[in-house]
Amino acid sequence: MHIIWDSMVETGKISVTDYVRVTSTECAKIFNMYPRKGAILEGSDADIILLNPERSFVMGAHTHHSRSNTNVYVGRKGKGMVEITISRGRVVWEDGVLNIAPGSGTYVRMPPFGYIFDGIEKSDAAYRASLRAPVQRGKAAA
Repeated sequence: MHIIWDSMVETGKISVTDYVRVTSTECAKIFNMYPRKGAILEGSDADIILLNPERSFVMGAHTHHSRSNTNVYVGRKGKGMVEITISRGRVVWEDGVLNIAPGSGTYVRMPPFGYIFDGIEKSDAAYRASLRAPVQRGKAAA
């Protein structure tokens, strides 16, 4: 989240509003979890991050949360750090400390073929229609 903030918002490539859209709403839509995820609405899970745009970071091999001991961003510096994560209304990450109980997660059903497939079908239909278009022929050169 902080690398996207630093490389996109801090550089002026996208707005803060677009950052929220691409890191939450659009992701949830792509994975077909919207509006349960990716929205602050009645009935949604209330998954929220609080990002401090002024806080600096330096990526290291062990600053990410993965079982891998390598990171392509090692040594990268930037601004914008997530300080608090709220999941389903509970603070689960604060001041670099993960605070969850084993087994506290829930299964989130993700039906196949989310809205992103609508665009693929439209694109395929346009391509197939172009194949049936008449071929424009000119006079052959003598």
